[in-house]
Amino acid sequence: MNALGQRIATLIETQGPLSVAQFMTIALLDPSDGYYARRDPFGARGDFITAPEVSQIFGELVGLWCVQAWIDQDEPKRAQLVELGPGRGTLMADALRAARLAPEFLTSIDVVMVEASDALRALQQERLRDCGAPVQWKDRFEAGDRPLFLIANEFFDALPVRQFVHTERGWCERMIVADKGVLGFALSPLASAVAVEDDAPIGGVYETSPAALAIAEEIGHAIARKGGAALIIDYGYDRPGFGETLQAVGRHRFKDVLDAPGEIDLSAHVDFTALAAAARRGGAQTFGPVGQGRLLDALGIGARAEKLARLNKNEASLVAGAVDRLASPEQMGTLFKALAILPPHTPTPPGF
Repeated sequence: MNALGQRIATLIETQGPLSVAQFMTIALLDPSDGYYARRDPFGARGDFITAPEVSQIFGELVGLWCVQAWIDQDEPKRAQLVELGPGRGTLMADALRAARLAPEFLTSIDVVMVEASDALRALQQERLRDCGAPVQWKDRFEAGDRPLFLIANEFFDALPVRQFVHTERGWCERMIVADKGVLGFALSPLASAVAVEDDAPIGGVYETSPAALAIAEEIGHAIARKGGAALIIDYGYDRPGFGETLQAVGRHRFKDVLDAPGEIDLSAHVDFTALAAAARRGGAQTFGPVGQGRLLDALGIGARAEKLARLNKNEASLVAGAVDRLASPEQMGTLFKALAILPPHTPTPPGF
């Protein structure tokens, strides 16, 4: 067991079991040993690759989607362009480069990067040094009182989830326990009052992320009140079931969730139905989810790829491979989904 795992085991032995959500929070965000506190997890040398790292086209199309949403709402001044969990800053850099097609958009926005990791924040600052718009960083999302245009790509999957298992005595929360310094799973002896369908099978697992739902509702409330648009892209499902999706990844391979806290990425599939409902509770309207492939096709990924291939003939096969990875059903095109959040009574946004 590594150092953070030992600290978690000591905490459990001293104060009692942790929920899965509490364990995830410590493993990912511990200030000294948490996964995001001390590393760059992205790319071939890291643990996983996100869509913006696959091709510049992804960020460009997302940026133009934001510009179109801004135009459709009469080009509001003093708007915010916010990204949640911006990684290396690749997506925002590509989005802002594409947005130069509408210079008035860049002069009307302030960019806000919501990033808790000092290591990643340093990479973002370098990437966005000459991006053409004022940029500020915040540790957490705060909606503010300005029109909100928001991007969240592979952000919600990293938010902590609670897990409940259907047993003969009801829904019991799955907890993290420790036995002689070794971490393991156990069920709470008492059933929890959770609002879940009664016909779930015995042994079925229900996952929920209170943190994700709270943020989605806050986004919905801000957009309904001040205008704007949010585009949320992540891997997940739109038909909730009763299966476990919590997973650990390290060096592009699946790992044991409890094996090395702080050294491996933890995530869970996003419940898009619940996320959309939370945004609507905030007063906004939602569109989707739709598959990432459908969204990118509608936004013109094919035409953009053809142009890039003509400009860089030696890299035509790489461009084609990137498009296939982003949009094909066999790769990211179906598993990854997109949800749009807009003010009430606005028209359907591009791609939906």
